[in-house]
Amino acid sequence: MASAWRKLKKSLIPKISTHRDDDRRRSSSSSSSSANGIVSSPSPSSVSRSSSRLSYSFSFRSSKKTCAICLGSLKKGEGQAIFTAECSHHFHFNCIATNVQHGNRICPICRSEWKDIPFQAPGSANDFRHNNSTILGFRHNWHPPSLPVLETDQFSLEEPLSATHVAPAPSTRSQPITIKALPEFPAVLASDAVSKFPVLVGVSAPPFHVDVRHFNRAPIDLVAVLDVSGSMAGKLSLLKRAVCFIIQNLGPLDRVSIVTFSSSARRIFPLRRMRGSGQDDAISAVNALSSGGGTNIAEGLKKGVRVLEERREQNPIASIMLLSDGHDTLNDDTRSLYRNVQNLTSNPNYSLQYLYLLPASICSRNTASGNEARRLSIPVHTFGFGSEHDSNAMHAISDLSGGTYSFIETVDNLQDAFARCIGGLLSVVAQDVRLTIQSLSRGVQIGSIHSGRYKNEIFNLGQKATIDVGSLYADEEKEFLVYVSIPASSRGEGEAKLDHMSLLEVLCSNKDSTSSEIVESRRERVVIRRPKVLSPTDKMVCLEVDRQKNRLAVADAIATAQRMAELGILDHAQAVLSEQKTTLLSSVSAQAGDDLCKWLEKELTETAQRMATLQLYEQSGRAYVLSGLSSHSWQRATTRGHSTTILPGEGASGINSYETPSMISMVSKSQCLNGGPSQQPQMVTKSCSLTPRHK
Repeated sequence: MASAWRKLKKSLIPKISTHRDDDRRRSSSSSSSSANGIVSSPSPSSVSRSSSRLSYSFSFRSSKKTCAICLGSLKKGEGQAIFTAECSHHFHFNCIATNVQHGNRICPICRSEWKDIPFQAPGSANDFRHNNSTILGFRHNWHPPSLPVLETDQFSLEEPLSATHVAPAPSTRSQPITIKALPEFPAVLASDAVSKFPVLVGVSAPPFHVDVRHFNRAPIDLVAVLDVSGSMAGKLSLLKRAVCFIIQNLGPLDRVSIVTFSSSARRIFPLRRMRGSGQDDAISAVNALSSGGGTNIAEGLKKGVRVLEERREQNPIASIMLLSDGHDTLNDDTRSLYRNVQNLTSNPNYSLQYLYLLPASICSRNTASGNEARRLSIPVHTFGFGSEHDSNAMHAISDLSGGTYSFIETVDNLQDAFARCIGGLLSVVAQDVRLTIQSLSRGVQIGSIHSGRYKNEIFNLGQKATIDVGSLYADEEKEFLVYVSIPASSRGEGEAKLDHMSLLEVLCSNKDSTSSEIVESRRERVVIRRPKVLSPTDKMVCLEVDRQKNRLAVADAIATAQRMAELGILDHAQAVLSEQKTTLLSSVSAQAGDDLCKWLEKELTETAQRMATLQLYEQSGRAYVLSGLSSHSWQRATTRGHSTTILPGEGASGINSYETPSMISMVSKSQCLNGGPSQQPQMVTKSCSLTPRHK
């Protein structure tokens, strides 16, 4: 005991600030006795007093100037990084990293427990470009990209939003949304009663400046959830380049967080604004990624959702981009999770038991309370790489959350696929878009609405209906078919005498994405004639209604063929596609040379080709079809197959409907960086004209 005490005093006395002469004398005497080999045992009381003084002096004086572990100087500028703990005590980074390498979270000085502890990366400290106190960054509540991140219990460590972000000037505010409402025929015979009369109801978002980085737009919070499992080893460099492209094309008000997953999941970069050092640090974090381990998609999504759910402040737009090339190997093999395949519904993905592992913010049925009104809805845009990814799970995740699913057949097209998605997210002009449809005449009832995955509701005995569209990208169009019942006309009605009937009134309301103001568009009415005899012009079909009917019929046929392919009856699937192709080509709009019908024909042709054999369907057909169904369900562009270039006259894989000018502009930028085509492709719009790219 005496020997241990003597050694402790010998090591600490040079660093201790003492205050009393008797303490100095006791220290000198102890040192002299030790030098002469004489052991002097201090009294218990003196040991207690000395220990107290040593502890006090060391904690409150020397700890600010010396490292408590090596007792070396903590002066800045001496070539060693300094770590400042949450309790405000200072240490050399290398010293404390070694001290806590087995998970010890206790401060050596005050014994308080830390939430964040440093992690010593492999290699020497000289491997870091910036070996100074700022590399640690714990005092600023964010982890540096050059060091692996140690998770904390709290995810709300995002960088605050800009206090200078104000609503745009009136001259730059978005224009109102345009409504269209068109009946299939301009007239219905007065004596006829029609049970299912189609009316096209659509919305068109206002245009947007091409350079989305410098336009006064709604900033976004984006979480990239990246697969870094062992199978990504050969693709990691292209993934890094693609994610860096996203980071470089975000504005200073946008925030990004990065979550990686393999066998487990980690948030390696918190939500930070993409300006200056934030952008540089995000790129450094991406470039430091390495691959290895299994694939835990569910855990990666949980971490990504936590980043957004635990934000203290929120940008108006929030999304997750999920990227994977494989199946979830840590939560059972999703290939075996299809049950009772003979009972598959129109969306077979809902039979995946795997989906019950997902957070309620993605999959609403998993919420414990069942209160969807209080649930934060987070769209997840999923990207499946190559032939080995789980297209069923990726499509289901995106479909349930309100995002899109893209099939990237070759990883070389990854950056273009990201560019298309981010081009849309950076051009949101309206949120909470809702269409309200009201019957205007007695006996006119709303029977059904074909709105894809957009929620619709009919109430008041068919007198009123709503369609929740959500957000709209600039120049984006959404079209829906509303089927109404029309009674036979009576001479006793005032409208019959005027030879016309008002069917519906359509109103659109939305929240402006930059000012958050509620905006209502001009009301549109649907009016038809009710003559006793129909003229030739009364029998002319509205081409826009016919196009929409063709689009929905093709999507339904492809979904039916996909269900048959899952059952292994490919001959039946081919027959369904062939029959639909014949019906499409005989339609009025196709006979008129409609461009959208040409695109739909090529989509049917390529779908049939990818269902030629079960092996081909398993390899690429399923993913191609599901990506197309995702696109049709949300009327939003996805990447399918090999190509992301939109050129008229190419095969189906080279044409992509629903694309907006902002998407096209971003894809063009990506292709220019990659040395791709410099020509200006054209896009197929639902107005069925070939529209040149905006300059």
